[in-house]
Amino acid sequence: MAATTAVGGGAVPAWRGGFGRLWAAAVVSRFGDSLRTAALPLLAASLTDDPLLIASVTACGFLPWLLFGLLGGAVADRVDQRRAMWAVDLARAALMGGFAVAVALGQAGIALLLVLAFALTTLQTLFDNAATALLPAVVPTGALAAANARLTTGQQFAGGLLAAPLVPALLLAGPAVPYAADAATYVLAALLIASLRTGAPERPPRPAGSTLRAETAEGIAALRADRTLRWLCAATTLCNIGMGALIATLVVHVTDGLRTGPGGYAATITAYAAGGVAGGFLARRIAERTGRARAVLLAGTVQTGCLVLMGTVPLLGASVGAMAVFGFMGTVWNVQQTTLVQERSPDGMLGRIAAAFRTLAVAGTPLGALLGGAAAAGWGPHAPVLAAAALFALAVASLAPLIN
Repeated sequence: MAATTAVGGGAVPAWRGGFGRLWAAAVVSRFGDSLRTAALPLLAASLTDDPLLIASVTACGFLPWLLFGLLGGAVADRVDQRRAMWAVDLARAALMGGFAVAVALGQAGIALLLVLAFALTTLQTLFDNAATALLPAVVPTGALAAANARLTTGQQFAGGLLAAPLVPALLLAGPAVPYAADAATYVLAALLIASLRTGAPERPPRPAGSTLRAETAEGIAALRADRTLRWLCAATTLCNIGMGALIATLVVHVTDGLRTGPGGYAATITAYAAGGVAGGFLARRIAERTGRARAVLLAGTVQTGCLVLMGTVPLLGASVGAMAVFGFMGTVWNVQQTTLVQERSPDGMLGRIAAAFRTLAVAGTPLGALLGGAAAAGWGPHAPVLAAAALFALAVASLAPLIN
């Protein structure tokens, strides 16, 4: 039985009952991932000065969602989600260990970076959908918002405030160190998940002869039939196109446009993570005051202003401050989005609906990454940030049906 406590009039998940171990696994894994994601753009930039090629590494890191995301959701609704998660983490540990060896031997070229990004995300399509579907088995419905906020806050703290500032020092110790550390965190996360004694959520029996294709179609249909999730998915897709452009070229914006080195880049992504941590503490309270839909609208509006500031004021301090607020509101958006999907999905369909939402939303990210690289090559290092601002503004406008 999942346990909760009451704090400030709202239910929050108790650390016992499995949530604590699930939280620890997510935080440890994000710490390692952040070491890798902070180091990879710097490695790519050291291998080529072509912004479009650098952005392609990010694009390959999202492309598998288009190919396998829906399938991952259907599989997550069929299998033991806990076992799927730890098995995937062990596979990712093996990939990262091999990549660390290649980097140490000086054999990691751009082609290997592209393959690695594609392979890791292919495995992630199953892991993320299984994790989303497993959480309601560990946490009661009334505590989902608090659980999502705690997960997001812990991941942002470990990934941004702890991991990102360590990257320059780890790279001094050796170019392969961040990737070896990432492999180790996957192993630890797998052990934590395997220790859970919570089973998968109860599922209604599948009709005889049901196929993965038919079950995937059911998830898409359920998403489309829910007005709130439908419009939220459309807005998130537009934002992810902008995020693709921003993430893929942020290293170019900071190192070329602002003329700073790896330290400036680390400061920018650390500010983003610090803002994300603060947003995790306040996301539930903001939603209680405004409602979930209005909280998402507020977050998108403020994020648009942050991007405009970054693109028009070419100072490191402006970008660091803007990214801190951007990260704060990004957490507010993500917590409400995840909770709405979990709350509004019928029993036994959460994996498929979450996969349909995530696949459609993530579909814009590789496109945005390529557009961002092309914009930086054609119009300069600040152009992708302004393009992202325009896309976020469109996303805010598309949220109007949720408010009226």
